[in-house]
Amino acid sequence: MSIRIVPEGELKSAAGDIPPLLLPDPKTLYLKRAERFDTLADGHAMADYLRFCARIARAQHALAAKPLPLPARDTYLAQCAEHALPPLAPPGWARDARWQDGLAALLADIAPVCQGPAADAVARLQAMDHAEVETMADALQAGRFVDADPAAAPLIWAALSVYYSTQASQLKVTAKPEPGDARELCPVCQQAPVASVVRIGDKAGLRYLHCTLCESEWHYVRAQCSACESSRDIGLWTLDDARAAVRAETCGECNSYLKLMALDIDHTLEPVADDLATLALDAAVEEQGYARSAINPFLFPSS
Repeated sequence: MSIRIVPEGELKSAAGDIPPLLLPDPKTLYLKRAERFDTLADGHAMADYLRFCARIARAQHALAAKPLPLPARDTYLAQCAEHALPPLAPPGWARDARWQDGLAALLADIAPVCQGPAADAVARLQAMDHAEVETMADALQAGRFVDADPAAAPLIWAALSVYYSTQASQLKVTAKPEPGDARELCPVCQQAPVASVVRIGDKAGLRYLHCTLCESEWHYVRAQCSACESSRDIGLWTLDDARAAVRAETCGECNSYLKLMALDIDHTLEPVADDLATLALDAAVEEQGYARSAINPFLFPSS
């Protein structure tokens, strides 16, 4: 099954019992992430880095309060709906060059608290011309992580995330599930998920994949591999507690895994923060021969 983005005018005909797409609320999500990072940092082996991530998330929160207006592109969105294309994915959606103004503001915001490699990364980015930064942003969005400065990548991605999440939040679209290609990538911007989340409240028990870039969420059935869609050999792994709120869902068909965040066990979970704070689980699962299918915006793969 795939998810097709459709214009707002088709909202009623596309609506179903299960909302297939949840657009982000960037005015609240980055602050919630920052607070969660700070909570997780207490007594954690990665406390300093988690607090630094909290500081970046607060800078993102400040940026999100001043979003760039969404261009009027009704014809383009209709074409995306017709051809089942993700509306904010390149090359169809060209980034507004002003996203780099957001990056500059973010760097200025966090610079006073940066030390060592982080301070060096901020200085390098501030010294780069716009073309160099765009080239690195292109590489990151294309998954060519080795072509980007590893220390600068999370800072660039942080600014990109605010740009894409605020653009996504302004889309006048909905979505509907239909037969088609796999839905392992975000139907809005075509990026990978950071984790999956089992929701509570009016969506209790439903699983959604959380986009690592635009922060949208899309429905994905449970006990099915988010990488290859197989449901034949699915396992759930924890370090020491079968009722742990964060588990790794593994697939024996493609040998991949994605973390599963159960809000019904812990409603304070936040996909990006809790994924980063549970790297010990990653290490244990990868020792069993599974490969991570997710991308965390604060820890890009080095190869």
